[in-house]
Amino acid sequence: MNQADSKRRLMQHLKVHRYPYLLLGALTLLSIPVLRDLIADWIRDDNYSHGFFIIPISIYLMYRRRHDLVFPAAPARNGLFVFIIGCLGLVLGVAASEFFTTRLSLVIIITGLALYYFGTANFRKVWFSFFFLLFMIPIPAVIYNAATFPMQLLATKVTAGLLQIIGVPCVRHGNVIQLPDYALEVLEACSGLRSLVTLMALGALYGFLTLPGKLRPILLFAATIPIAIVTNMFRIFVTAIAAYAISTGFAEDFLHEISGLLVFVTALLLILILGGILRWRKKPS
Repeated sequence: MNQADSKRRLMQHLKVHRYPYLLLGALTLLSIPVLRDLIADWIRDDNYSHGFFIIPISIYLMYRRRHDLVFPAAPARNGLFVFIIGCLGLVLGVAASEFFTTRLSLVIIITGLALYYFGTANFRKVWFSFFFLLFMIPIPAVIYNAATFPMQLLATKVTAGLLQIIGVPCVRHGNVIQLPDYALEVLEACSGLRSLVTLMALGALYGFLTLPGKLRPILLFAATIPIAIVTNMFRIFVTAIAAYAISTGFAEDFLHEISGLLVFVTALLLILILGGILRWRKKPS
């Protein structure tokens, strides 16, 4: 195909699909403040730096199914309903300065436009591309703050119980484990919530791309939550043993620096192993 043919096909494509592109362009311009604040969160908080990859991956997921889409397609009217709901949420979110509602509404608006334009049959083939966009949104502060302290207490209680089982003397006071010569405080970072969104995104993507059926990807996605929590409990457990058996300096300095990365890698390996097990089973789940 020569350059003239390519240009002609591009112009024909833009002519046929001009209205969706115009709507998407207008939406992008109106959403610049929302996207700017979202990107600032990705830069400021390492736990959400994966957000930079979410949009390119979503675009790729849609691109890989491009040959499966059939046009022209009858518009799905329920897409307009989803679009209107998203617009209302965006207005309310901006008025109330509620970041999560604003960002979620933006994803809903894009989803509604795609559903209406693609039609129901086409949208079923690319729905995951729009669902995956949710993982670029940080957990609402009200949910994060409400869940963090109970998870800290749970992690502390489980770790103290395991230490007592193996014979390490310790006493638990709230979220503090008192060892003979060291007080180990279980902070927010050890609750398992900080890496949860990243692991959920990886679990959802891995399950969608590799697992057959509908139930198995859901099982893998749901399993990322306890995996994140359990691996962070293991991190506290290992830190306590290191402080007791080696030195507090080793636990606070070297081990503390690398434990976050090791825990994330361990959680990712567990997700891969579980995905392999679910894929290996011959009988449907």
